[in-house]
Amino acid sequence: MKPIQVDQLHKKTSIGLEIKVFKPGQELHKTDILGAHRDDHYIFFLLTEGSGTLVIELHNIVLTPGQLYYITPSQVHHRIKTDSAGGWFLAVDTSLIPPHFRNVFEHRQILQAPCTLTNYELKQYSTLLGLLNEEFGERPRDTFYLPVIHNLLHTFLAMAAGNFNVLQTTVNQHTRPAELTNQFKNLLTVHSHTLKSPSAYSSALNVSLGYLNESVKKVTGSTVTYWIQQEIFNEAKRLLYHSEIDVKQIAHELGYRDYSYFSRSFRKVSGMSPSAFRIFSRK
Repeated sequence: MKPIQVDQLHKKTSIGLEIKVFKPGQELHKTDILGAHRDDHYIFFLLTEGSGTLVIELHNIVLTPGQLYYITPSQVHHRIKTDSAGGWFLAVDTSLIPPHFRNVFEHRQILQAPCTLTNYELKQYSTLLGLLNEEFGERPRDTFYLPVIHNLLHTFLAMAAGNFNVLQTTVNQHTRPAELTNQFKNLLTVHSHTLKSPSAYSSALNVSLGYLNESVKKVTGSTVTYWIQQEIFNEAKRLLYHSEIDVKQIAHELGYRDYSYFSRSFRKVSGMSPSAFRIFSRK
């Protein structure tokens, strides 16, 4: 059986994000991935003209002007059809998205719906993305290039999290699986350095591992193991990029006694070794 392909962002950019403007009939990017696939990063779409269609988790999503939409790393989807659509495309490495924003984007029981923006919001997003796009392409050699880019990105993510937080339904907020998933995410944020196994979290929450895994997957679309790995290795990426701590010390800080096991696990999740990631991300 052919596995589901994964589109990897580090093969396209070394700074953790990619931004593009697309016009009706324009192909967003050339890729070998033509069918259903996952990404190892987030994707955001903002349509400003026409309409676009997207197949995600076997559902057809139609996007119209003034709508914002996103896809998480765990979701299987096809490329957006932009024959009559124009707007913005933004790809973001998960490590650049703060946990409290990710909780909004990933705290779902059903497939996320497009967010329809007000005229004021659409204008603000368009202005911000226009500035991000200009800085992304025009000043790559500037001393403070990355802080500027990442702060503009953080502003976009804060705005998007605010909009989608409003869309969360009462049903999604108060079901037992949603409550349990939220408790799991809160525990994970605090204890990811010490609790590495799914069973440790099910014990801490006084539920069976099967029920915890079923609940988390129902709400987020991914397993408990997936979220543990994401939390640990996103923190590893932050430390590799922002600090000069050596890889062995990072492994120790994240609760790994076996440095070799940490390196193998990091490579499996990220597609490269910790040392290679540090070099690549700082180009």
